[in-house]
This record gives sequence, structure tokens and C-alpha cells, in this order.
Amino acid sequence: MTSVIGFDIGGAHLKAALARDGRIVEVLLLPCNPHYGVARLEGALEEALARLGAAERLAVTMTAELSDAFATRAAGVATIASALVRRANGVEALFYAGEAGFLPFAAIGDVAQAIASANWRASAELVARRIPEALLVDMGSTTTDLVPVSSGRVSALGGGDAERLANGELAYTGVSRGDPLAGVTLAPVAGRWTPPARENFATMADVRRVLGDLPEDADAEPTADGRGKSVAESIARLARLAGRDAVEASPAQWRAFADFLARAQMRSIEDRIALLRSRGAVTEDAPIVGAGVGRALVARLALSEGRAYRDVADFIDATPQAAKAAADCAPAAAVALLVARRQALL
Repeated sequence: MTSVIGFDIGGAHLKAALARDGRIVEVLLLPCNPHYGVARLEGALEEALARLGAAERLAVTMTAELSDAFATRAAGVATIASALVRRANGVEALFYAGEAGFLPFAAIGDVAQAIASANWRASAELVARRIPEALLVDMGSTTTDLVPVSSGRVSALGGGDAERLANGELAYTGVSRGDPLAGVTLAPVAGRWTPPARENFATMADVRRVLGDLPEDADAEPTADGRGKSVAESIARLARLAGRDAVEASPAQWRAFADFLARAQMRSIEDRIALLRSRGAVTEDAPIVGAGVGRALVARLALSEGRAYRDVADFIDATPQAAKAAADCAPAAAVALLVARRQALL
């Protein structure tokens, strides 16, 4: 029996997927938050390895290197990789470097930029092996990846975050983290157009909580004000964005405000799809493949775009019990399956 644990080490969550004989059988989603101290990340790695048990190999991708916990992204890659290897008990760890494939720990110093934030490509490679034309939209807690697949190949122009942001292949907006006012210059509040208060009063988790759209386990971060995570407390935080207290408008009016912010977020993703279409990266009949904890929102996006929707779970070999979690944590599942397939061919 071959076994591989795939890791996707992010700035908010650690995702780990165990593959046995080429099939995902268990998935973990753990908060890791390295910006609060690298010890949190190390603790999450230890917990994941302890809970998933022994494996023949570890397959690793990451985005946490962009955290301000690290002076540079290269330093982040080195620190994260070292933390994992120290806890691997001698099990070989292979690090995903995008087009360069999987590389051993000894080689990562020369390819840190390729390893940095390459997780999107692993999921897209898995999809491209099963469907010739698609747009993979992976909406996580922090970011949304938009990856075109053409003629059965990943056809993204960008590699690193900077290129992908410029090419419309990455949006720094997700289900729970990030600025609810991104791209918003005026918002309707209680019947008046209101310039928003640009402070860190709330997050997208508050918007989605008020609308009932916040997926389970998607919000591992503390709230912006350190208070609780009830709907009422989320409304109070959103009211601050309008320079108000919650009592100054009705719950229905605050839901309307939250809905406006949510629509603005989705419009920013639609704009990126328009940019991809403008360069011919996505065929007119290509379906949208949704991945990540926010893929229910991606399904709605596909409907508004007039495109067929496919769930990434259709492209991940997993047991029924692990299928949903594998789709939530697609890059972790993808690197595990790609390495498992690589082993089978040796």
C-alpha cells in the first residue's frame, strides 16, 4: 500500500490530505496563522503528522511564505520547509515547484521563487488531466485563483503572485479574510450613498456571516475587534465601516449593506474573468470548475456567467467520506495524488 500526505501550508490554514493507493482517504484543515508567530505553524504541522500517521512520502506546497512573519518570500520558503522536514522523522519530503515538478529538500534553495505560492497549479494539473477546457476558480479563505485550462494543459501566463495579479489570474479576496471595502468607493447605507471608513473594522467573514454564506470551519482568524462571531456582532463591525452604530439602521438594512459588499467582491472576480476572456484564455463553452471552501459561491458565479459548473470533487479520487474536504483543500489533495501517481510509475 502506497501512502502520501499532501500539505498545502497557507497563511491562515494548514491543509493536509492523506492518499492511500492513489485515493484521498482523510483530510485535515487546521489553523496555523504564522503571522501570530511561527510556533503556531509548527504546532499545526506536528498535529497534522500525529493525526494522519505514518506515510511513505510527504508532498508539500505552500502560500504562507508571503506572510509578514518572514522578511522575504525566499526566507519563508526555507523556514517552512525546514520546519516540516524537522518533524518528518526521516520521511522524504518533496516540494512542489510548479512546472519544475517535485523537488527534494536539498534542492529548494535554488528554486524558492518557483515553490512560493505554486499551490494553484497542482490543482489545475489534476483538472487538466481530466477535462480539456475549463476555468478553475478556487476560492479559499484569503484569495481566489483563476486558472485557465486549454487543450488539456494549464495555460496560465503567471507563475508567481505578482504576475498572476497583473494577469487576472489571482484575486486577493476570499471567503473570510481580507478587506470588505476593496474596490468600493461609495456604498448605499440607509438610503444614502456613503463613502466608507477605510479602517480594519471588519472582514469578509462578517459580510458572509450576516448573509448566511460563511462555510463551516472557514473562519479561523480572530475578529477585527476581538469580540465574538455572532451575526449581531458582525453587524456591529460592518456598521463601523459606514461610520455608524448598528442601532442606526435595521437588521434588514445592514443585510442590504452586506449584500452590496458581497456583490462588489464577486464583481471583482467577474472582472478578472473578463480579462481572461479578452486574451482568449477561456473558450466560450468552457465550464467553471469550483474549488475551495468558497466553491458554493463559485457555483453562483458560474450561473451568472452563463457557464456550466463542475465541482473539483469530480476530478479528485477520494473516498465518499473524504470527498468534500478534499475539494475544500484541493491543492493538498492534488499534490498528494500527483506524487502518488509519480510513485506508481517508478
